[in-house]
Amino acid sequence: MTKTLEKKDSLFTNLLKSTGAVLIGLVTIFVISLGTDQILHVLNVYPPWGEPMFDNGLNALALSYRLPYGVLGSYITSYFAPKNPMRHALILGGIGFILSTLGAIGAIQYKLGPIWYPIALILSALPSAWLGAKILEKQEGKR
Repeated sequence: MTKTLEKKDSLFTNLLKSTGAVLIGLVTIFVISLGTDQILHVLNVYPPWGEPMFDNGLNALALSYRLPYGVLGSYITSYFAPKNPMRHALILGGIGFILSTLGAIGAIQYKLGPIWYPIALILSALPSAWLGAKILEKQEGKR
């Protein structure tokens, strides 16, 4: 009976660690992405919040930092994963894919900018996640 309880305890602990690893990566991406956005709004590089941004150059600028932030968030998720770091990173990438798809629907529906930008976010979610985990794998060797 004790081994069964220990196993359940271990599974629960691993589930908490796994969930925490994914959440810390997701929060990292959100905080630094929105923080960078806010800085660019304050500096009047971007139009005020809520206004459409159709300038391709500004959207390319946003993509230029969101891609490495996605890689960083996935790296962090992989680092904190209790095991199978690539799986955790790809789960984060899947969440990013879903959130980017929802964002694309809203951006297209409300004409918030060029269509290519949200599509690029969708298409880059899983490759960015894979790359973040791969970088950690190369640094640490396989765990």
